[in-house]
Amino acid sequence: MRKKVSIIGAGQVGTIAALQTLAAKLADVVLIDLMDGLAKGKTLDLQQAAALMQSDCAITGGNDYDLTTGSDVVVITAGIPRQPGMSRADLLATNARIVKSVMAEIITRSPEAILLMVTNPLDAICAIAQKASGFPAQRVIGMGGVLDGARMQSFIAQELGVSVKDVQACVIGVHGEQMLPLPRFSTVAGVPLTELLSPDKIQRIVERTVNGGAEIVAHLKTGSAFLAPGTSVAEMLKGILLDEKRIMPAAVCLQGEYGLRDIYLGVPVRIGSQGIEEIIQLRLDADELAQLQAGAQAISQMLAQFAME
Repeated sequence: MRKKVSIIGAGQVGTIAALQTLAAKLADVVLIDLMDGLAKGKTLDLQQAAALMQSDCAITGGNDYDLTTGSDVVVITAGIPRQPGMSRADLLATNARIVKSVMAEIITRSPEAILLMVTNPLDAICAIAQKASGFPAQRVIGMGGVLDGARMQSFIAQELGVSVKDVQACVIGVHGEQMLPLPRFSTVAGVPLTELLSPDKIQRIVERTVNGGAEIVAHLKTGSAFLAPGTSVAEMLKGILLDEKRIMPAAVCLQGEYGLRDIYLGVPVRIGSQGIEEIIQLRLDADELAQLQAGAQAISQMLAQFAME
């Protein structure tokens, strides 16, 4: 019997995640959106795309959460994007309400599911989803580092004129402006990036990675990235559903690692059918650790402010 993935939110990211999941023949997919007709219309389009890709995985959709019953993984993309003039705290207040309402629908229908969170601000939303669901922390995971790493990977390959297949990029920390790209842990065919590029070129790659989402928004004028985020979801789904034991960055609840406790933050993990199976501790230098912990402090302050409202 095929696995079942439910995607909550039929916007562009959710739709691309569904398409890539069908293309990889990973699981049957359910697409849920409260906007009348949106999920059903996209489901028909996806079904026809699946036929062209010779995928027999089923795709169903609508606004009835009963369709999600018995899901192995639930992907949460529901929420609003950050608007001009909106602080990250404002965004959290709005999207937290949405995510809490989703959790109320999911926990009784798929109590053994792994939750894959995409809604921003990601790290804080993961903490709220874990608390609202009551699920073990290893089954509430944030997608952010995979996307950030893919951006850095593409920039490195472009700069060096090499295949992306040979590039491993390492980005940890907050999924946002305080993310921490790590050039000395990023390699090309096993060679550290710091041995291949000058400090100035590396710094440009780091800055472009941090501003990767904003750069796309600046070009689009309206809207934001969706192809790479949706594909990143599918990459994480593959690691979970195929029990690949992949090492990839994800937002997870730290319990003493990196000197942090009870805070969601992006770090390398081993991921498999049970969710987070191991948190990998990199040997960070003092400056890197300070930057990581500063990002964690920002998330803690945001959550504290939200709790007071």
